[in-house]
Amino acid sequence: MKLIPIWLGTALVSVSLLGCTDNSTPSSQQSTVATEQTTQSEQENPLLQPWTGPYQGVPAFDQMKLADLTAALETGMAQHLADIDKITANPEAASFENTIVALEGVGAALDRVFTYYGIWSANQSSEEFRAIQREMAPKLSEFSSKITQNEALFKRIAAIYHSEQMQSLTSEQQRLTKLVYLGFANNGATLNEEQKKRYADINQRLAQLYTKFSNNVLADEEGYVLYLNAEQLGGLPDSLVKAAAAAATSRGKEGMYAITNTRSSMDPFLTYSTERELRKQVWNTYYSRGDNADEHDNNALIAEILALRDERVGLLGFDNYATWRLQDRMAKTPQRAMDLMMSVWPAAIARVQEEVADMQALAKQQGDDISIEPWDYRFYAEQVRKAKYDLNSDEVKQYLQLDKLREAMFYVAGRMFNFNFAPVPEGSVPVFNADVKVWEVTDKTTGKHIGLWYLDPFARTGKRSGAWATSYRGYSKYDGVKNVLSSNNSNFIKGAPGEAVLISWDDAETYFHEFGHALHALSSNVTYPTLNGGVRDYTEFQSQLLERWLLTDEVINQFLVHHKTGEAMPAELVAKIKNAATFNEGFKTTEYLASAIIDLKLHMLDDPKGIDPDAFERDTLAAMGMPSQVVMRHRTPQFGHVFSGEGYAAAYYGYMWAEVLTSDAAEAFAQAPGGFYDKDVAAKLVEYLFSVRNALDPEEAYRAFRGRDAKIEALMRDRGFPLPSEQ
Repeated sequence: MKLIPIWLGTALVSVSLLGCTDNSTPSSQQSTVATEQTTQSEQENPLLQPWTGPYQGVPAFDQMKLADLTAALETGMAQHLADIDKITANPEAASFENTIVALEGVGAALDRVFTYYGIWSANQSSEEFRAIQREMAPKLSEFSSKITQNEALFKRIAAIYHSEQMQSLTSEQQRLTKLVYLGFANNGATLNEEQKKRYADINQRLAQLYTKFSNNVLADEEGYVLYLNAEQLGGLPDSLVKAAAAAATSRGKEGMYAITNTRSSMDPFLTYSTERELRKQVWNTYYSRGDNADEHDNNALIAEILALRDERVGLLGFDNYATWRLQDRMAKTPQRAMDLMMSVWPAAIARVQEEVADMQALAKQQGDDISIEPWDYRFYAEQVRKAKYDLNSDEVKQYLQLDKLREAMFYVAGRMFNFNFAPVPEGSVPVFNADVKVWEVTDKTTGKHIGLWYLDPFARTGKRSGAWATSYRGYSKYDGVKNVLSSNNSNFIKGAPGEAVLISWDDAETYFHEFGHALHALSSNVTYPTLNGGVRDYTEFQSQLLERWLLTDEVINQFLVHHKTGEAMPAELVAKIKNAATFNEGFKTTEYLASAIIDLKLHMLDDPKGIDPDAFERDTLAAMGMPSQVVMRHRTPQFGHVFSGEGYAAAYYGYMWAEVLTSDAAEAFAQAPGGFYDKDVAAKLVEYLFSVRNALDPEEAYRAFRGRDAKIEALMRDRGFPLPSEQ
């Protein structure tokens, strides 16, 4: 069952109580128990309507109006609850079909509304939307509690879970039943009435706090823009200058250059700008988001969030939030997750010391009488990269055209998954912004339709920062085959008209990474919608793995071509990239681990009441020996993964856990006769690691693919770190 989330403040509003990372919604035809009675105004509300048109129906993005949202949410909730009432009113004994399967189809109209809600929240937010978001968050949370605390419904679910019938179900049906049962049991269904009320009250307050946290960060991103004149552009590559000029023009500052307060703008500025004081200003602005002691400061919100989360899981009998969160993850316990990270931490910070020493020596050689500070790290790292490997990031960038990289991803999808991507006729599928393009995905051999892929690549005001994947509809076949509507979203800076959009190597890897999530959704072969979900420390594995194909010869030779000459990237430059593959790994690993460790430690506290998040962050990192030249990738006051929702709360470690799987699986391809395009290994990859989604326990799935569990040694080799036994 795709339960409504208790943390509706997050942009990814469709993440369910069952830990689902796919934001897909069932199609309108999927509801077998939908309420028939609607008023005339409800019939006319476009956000509630069944999706029509080609491709089994598509979202009516061209009919989105904020004025319709509140009424659509309220009507959708009422219909959803009515659907559930029909299940609980069934006089027949609870069975898999009349309860578990029936739950898969409830609330189809509300699912459709959440698709639009997610677009407003993540892709085109506004003050008007955020006002609705603040108003509706507690109402949606209350609605969610009405489901999870529905005693009659839980009795039916529990009766099936504990019955002899359970053993007669298929393995996929057993998995579904278990996930639905735990989705209720782990979210308050077993509590007494007084406890249930407090649980629901906590969820309502958390929904408000998550919304405010997210909006505070967005306000700081939108409110702090650095405008430069032509004399302040020292060191910046031409592509960045043009993008900054376009960003300024779009904000009514013709003739100036805008450095926005997002990673996609901050990162290249810190890498290339020769203006140290400006670098410091940009760095401070970016890493101070949500931490400016003003109306958008998030520290008090974090303290309250942590205390409420702890109280909530305490009602369920858990010592702390992390223990509750990890019980159904691959790590199983917080200590196992912490042990993995701490086994890598010493090697990471030791490598940072080496990197800083190299940068300090180079600065001295260049006559710069400074000590390396955090705002210097990227700048001098780039200088060291040039000196050590003769590798210039801007030179590499000339071969990384956004459109060509998209073609490269399609090529990989064709070779590995047998998918073909063809642009749909313009105007045949509604989009919510002119920048959004759509492709039809089919099987290359049979021509069978699989779904659609939407791409929203460029940054704009109101769009949250970063890159992400989502699905508007996930695959299922329990009541007829439903196709997939998958989406990738990025924040690349749009270039001047007619100019190729050039991106960094890191951004190219991220582009492939998010496409991996899309392929995971498009590959689905599960029967029931809920099984399109996943386990958080596993679902990043498939996307991380896809990054490896960027550096394959087939991609390099065909798609990494110079944006002006069309010539393929020279072999000498490719060799330099490969030689520098582990360069700056100390910085990248340390900034990530610092965030993941702080997240887990905050949620392992037995009593977080009254915590000072800034002090906790500072003191904990100091005790761990955090290098002063590096900062957390996501500082606590801006850590949206963790505090604008619960998707990654106590679970940010999952990227590292998944990276162990990634490194180990990559070695399986590297050792295969056909390398990264080996047909046999690719077939096993699709069968065991992509198509099954959450229909199979992740540990079982990985063993089926690899023949054994993953080993951390592969990760250490990948990063150029000494093995744990050698440290």
